[in-house]
Amino acid sequence: MNETDMLAVRFLLQAEQAGERIGPKDLGTKLGISSASTTTLIDRLVASGHARREDHPTDRRALVIRPTTGSDAEVRATLGGMHARMMAVAASLSDGDARAVIDFLTRMREVLDQDEHQIPPAGTSSGAAEGTGPSV
Repeated sequence: MNETDMLAVRFLLQAEQAGERIGPKDLGTKLGISSASTTTLIDRLVASGHARREDHPTDRRALVIRPTTGSDAEVRATLGGMHARMMAVAASLSDGDARAVIDFLTRMREVLDQDEHQIPPAGTSSGAAEGTGPSV
């Protein structure tokens, strides 16, 4: 399964656990993909046995996409192994390296949290006077 497939199955499993009905449009919106890509994704998940299409119980024109029983175990096994490997990498860092990573990520988060109007456009410096940027 690729990353999009894994994210889709995780979303379907979460929705199933919450008792929510997920249609193709919901899935595409959640993943930020087009309707054509969503159809291809669902076809792939159905063919691989990770999801199934069902008729919507109250809307005869709509479909519900549901995960299969085996999908839950596969996702848990895949993510569980990945999480264990990620934790091993984190645990292998020296104290100094860990502090550097934490500092870097904290500073990156601060930049991302800034109002977009405070961030100068690409190709300009924050202290440049208006009209002194690169010519086009």
